Amino acid sequence: MPHLFLNLGSELGAPERRQPVVISTMLTWVYLAAAICTASAFLRYQGAIPNGDIVPDPCRIGDWPGVGHFSSNGAGPRNEFGLDFAAAGHVWTQSLCQKDSDRDGRTNGQELGDPTCRWTPTSTISLAAPTTHPGICEPIGSSACAWQAFLC
Repeated sequence: MPHLFLNLGSELGAPERRQPVVISTMLTWVYLAAAICTASAFLRYQGAIPNGDIVPDPCRIGDWPGVGHFSSNGAGPRNEFGLDFAAAGHVWTQSLCQKDSDRDGRTNGQELGDPTCRWTPTSTISLAAPTTHPGICEPIGSSACAWQAFLC
């Protein structure tokens, strides 16, 4: 019968205990599988919106990979664009494109470089560069964006 337990702690003078290595290993695999699934969903969502992989970070120079969340890494609560994107079935639609999720006066399409709302994940049309973040009202801290209470 294969050994499923390790003798841990006896080298340190602690009482002999048998700790199940199998449980620890299984938990590690479950955690890794969950992380991989989360990362693949995250990349799929980036590919489901125009310029999804280069959405500008409203707080500093660079990109905001977690476009649907208040956290740039895609964790935690969703911003208004993330809620609207989920309500649209995680699909870039004409309605989602024309909506101003963050209420900053620019449509989601304008902010993401698809002002005519013609982009699809399989299209070859040229996109403009994304100008601002569709889920975070900008300029941050302005009276027009006070409703969002977002801070960098």
